[in-house]
Amino acid sequence: MFLMLTREQVRRVDGLAVERYGISGLVLMENAGRNAASIITGEYGPTGRALICCGTGNNGGDGCVIARHLHNAGWSVRLLVTGDEAQMTPDMLANFRIVRCMGLEPRVACDSTELAGALASVRPDDVVIDALLGTGFRGAVRPPTDRLIEGINAAPARALVAIDVPSGLDCDSGEPSNATVRADLTITFVAAKTGFAAAAAAPFVGRVRVADIGAPRELIAEVAGGAR
Repeated sequence: MFLMLTREQVRRVDGLAVERYGISGLVLMENAGRNAASIITGEYGPTGRALICCGTGNNGGDGCVIARHLHNAGWSVRLLVTGDEAQMTPDMLANFRIVRCMGLEPRVACDSTELAGALASVRPDDVVIDALLGTGFRGAVRPPTDRLIEGINAAPARALVAIDVPSGLDCDSGEPSNATVRADLTITFVAAKTGFAAAAAAPFVGRVRVADIGAPRELIAEVAGGAR
């Protein structure tokens, strides 16, 4: 069985990797996205098509890193971002600017009509990648992201891949919300999340793969053991 951590334990791993070891958040994000892209190419082929749906938080930053590495691997990548630069976390903004400089031309959409238009282009050979809401999510998904998640679930895609946690799922309890991504594959970081073992989570997480972010294994073991 996978090692399982709560959202607070994963935050502690991230925080201590930065504070104790001097690993920057951007390096952790780069490692996460690069390794997630490697899993995607291993699962779905060395080349393909992807639509990556990103929020404005660090989960969206992971999505931008994945977009870069899939593009470099030869994939055809389309990037959809649900919010403007003023809403982005610093690490997300840094990676958003990189993909824009690479000419990937992320589509920024802030309302239901724009989001629906972006999903209308999904083809049966597309891999749709959910990088909307991360482990910090709890409660209810707000508009227009709720409508986007419904559209993602209904899209005629080859596969739906969730990054870290299916958007709309509480990673601690495993309870779905009013709109929750139904992933075929969840690529989660550091460790599986405790909620993934809940019966309620089974229809949403699909298969689970754990991707390394470069945090020292001793640190992960320390946090998992409850040491301070």
